[in-house]
Amino acid sequence: MGTQIVFPAPRQVTLEDTPDLPLKPSEVRVRTMFSGISAGTELTQYRGSNPYLHQRFDSLRRLFVADRPGLAYPLKGVGYEQMGEVVEVGPEVTNLQIGQKIWGSWGHRSHVVLAESIAAPRVMPEGADPRLGVFARIGAIALGPVHDAGTHLGETVAVFGLGVLGLIALQLARLSGATVIAVDGIAKRLELARQLGAEHTVDFHRANPGETIKALTQGRGADVSLELSGSYAALHEAIRATAYNSRVVVAGFLQGEGVGLRLGEEFHHNRIELVSSQTQGIGPRLSHRWDRLRQEQTIVRLAAQGRLQLLPLITHAFPFAEVEAAFKLLDQQASEAVQVILEFP
Repeated sequence: MGTQIVFPAPRQVTLEDTPDLPLKPSEVRVRTMFSGISAGTELTQYRGSNPYLHQRFDSLRRLFVADRPGLAYPLKGVGYEQMGEVVEVGPEVTNLQIGQKIWGSWGHRSHVVLAESIAAPRVMPEGADPRLGVFARIGAIALGPVHDAGTHLGETVAVFGLGVLGLIALQLARLSGATVIAVDGIAKRLELARQLGAEHTVDFHRANPGETIKALTQGRGADVSLELSGSYAALHEAIRATAYNSRVVVAGFLQGEGVGLRLGEEFHHNRIELVSSQTQGIGPRLSHRWDRLRQEQTIVRLAAQGRLQLLPLITHAFPFAEVEAAFKLLDQQASEAVQVILEFP
């Protein structure tokens, strides 16, 4: 028997047994080694604030409608940052071997059965730290807004929100040739941003981000700003900090009404372009040659080459049996954690 996590109700976590499914000829069985917890989407499911718990997304019209919830408790299959080891292969599998390390998105569970066609393109590079695998999907989510930013060599990028998403995005922006200004209100995260290459950091408790970023750029403002915190107040400051006729890319999972967002001010007067960067889609300029797999492979390759520093983002590791404590930490003491991972026996 395997084990997976379940959210029976808001702010409740339990473990339940799941049967080990027999392998089909072209499938492999993967034992999970590490699993990362998303402090964005997963916390909205844990807390009960996810919009799918209150409305249904009509995929044909691409509208949220209030006739019924799209999700309901108990929630199963939560989680999308996994890393595991192949422990069994079907008789028709030719491109995978027992012992190979695989990254992917299969939820917080002890085992998973994957088709060879899914697992084979997701083999970890030889010699790479297996913990890097948990960053493949969240790294791809960070790569999306960096691509959507469309920055040019020598430009300034302001990154608002220094969680896992922001700390990866600032490194990707630097690899693209940008000067990065990092904004947050947590001292530990600001220090980590400096260590990872941010040229300037702004503590919004001590200085106004919009005014500070304008001062750092000779009054021009950031060439592009990335809002990755999910805060409407941060989005407002990102708009204020951005140069005239320039772009703000929004990838943070904003919740509820837009309190603190005043679109009649700098947004209106400075012709700011707002771009929604969302994990389920690729921007139209790139969608003909980029897909989710290529994004994830890019992150894993950069990390394995040492060009992307991801292990410093891991602040806490919990045994899988203590998953309840891991979620409580992220829910109640978010400032203490960046990436929290679960370790499997």
